[in-house]
Amino acid sequence: MSIEENIPNEEVAVRVNGVSKSFKLPHEQHDGLKQSVTSVFSRKRSHGYEIQHALRGVSFEVRKGDFFGIVGRNGSGKSTLLKILSGIYTPDSGSVKVNGSLVPFIELGVGFNPELTGRENVYLNGALLGFTRKQISAMYDEIVSFAELGKFMDQKLKNYSSGMQVRLAFSIAIRAKSDVLVLDEVLAVGDEAFQRKCYQHFAELKKEKKTVILVTHSMDAVQQFCNRAILIDKGHETEIGTPHKIAQLYQELNDTEGVTVSRSRTGIKTSTKYVAVQMQHELIDKKHIFDIMLQPKESIEDPILAMGIYQDDGDQVYRWTSDEKIPHQIDLETHRRIRIEVADILPVGVFAVNLYIKKRDRTVDYAVFNEIIKFEVKNVTKHRHAVYWRIPEETFVNEKGVGNV
Repeated sequence: MSIEENIPNEEVAVRVNGVSKSFKLPHEQHDGLKQSVTSVFSRKRSHGYEIQHALRGVSFEVRKGDFFGIVGRNGSGKSTLLKILSGIYTPDSGSVKVNGSLVPFIELGVGFNPELTGRENVYLNGALLGFTRKQISAMYDEIVSFAELGKFMDQKLKNYSSGMQVRLAFSIAIRAKSDVLVLDEVLAVGDEAFQRKCYQHFAELKKEKKTVILVTHSMDAVQQFCNRAILIDKGHETEIGTPHKIAQLYQELNDTEGVTVSRSRTGIKTSTKYVAVQMQHELIDKKHIFDIMLQPKESIEDPILAMGIYQDDGDQVYRWTSDEKIPHQIDLETHRRIRIEVADILPVGVFAVNLYIKKRDRTVDYAVFNEIIKFEVKNVTKHRHAVYWRIPEETFVNEKGVGNV
């Protein structure tokens, strides 16, 4: 497939043209010296290699200022693409051109020495990123504050938990100066508070119009931060487009995983193997009222609910999650019906509401519901009103109470 659009060279940050990559996988693996030696004298020999085509002619362009998402299921080839972009792998064919410097955030903490203290590792890791000692000293307090590890910095790194090490590594890495940042979703790890810091940093990068490539499974992250995205499946680029469109296509790919969707003229009623969801939407007293009703099908570990409102072009205009502290957190284990009120400040246009049910630490997406409701805000004779597509009302059993936001 050719590059999706003709962008002037001076506006291109990264150009990927016809990139292919394959790996040789031996049919027979020898687990030890004895097995390797005896196999020489046996009739059972290795029958050569199997060729695994990780990428097949992938092409796309990232503009300067893009927050570009790379999406795909496990085994789709996106990790291989990430390593090619980062210069770790060389493509078998095709080319990658980067206009400017590129810093990959893939394996945080590479170069850390467990026998050194946290303070010493800051200077060591900073030097690997190209900072002088004077520069590291100037930003040291900011690094420690962001990582929230002040009282641990004089302890040896081997005494840190894995989460503490990731926090320190991320805090150092985000100081790196480059024209293009490549972010792996593994950055959003650790405890809830630090995950929020990671995503706040992503939001700042977007606001500053930094060129960012984000590789992720999270459709919530793609639609929250990205302005364009690509879907990789079985080594091919399936589609390049708006985050909203890519999220829909990604969900369709996962339909075989137990997701069922039934559509009607008035909206979408949808469920997964974990939970069924319905939503009602009304405009009352200049507020958009969203009533969300959940019907779990099986126990889900530590779930949270996220809701996003998106314009027709895929831009996010509103986001809410049940684990936010303002006005209070919602426990999905005890609340099966949630009411969200949003002030009627939306501009004129068509909007879609997406729902996400995920594990609190954001490591698992239990369910993604795209366009569960669509509505249009119109301006008629200077008076605002809205036209809605609504899911028909149905009776829900609410055994454990009602949560209001």
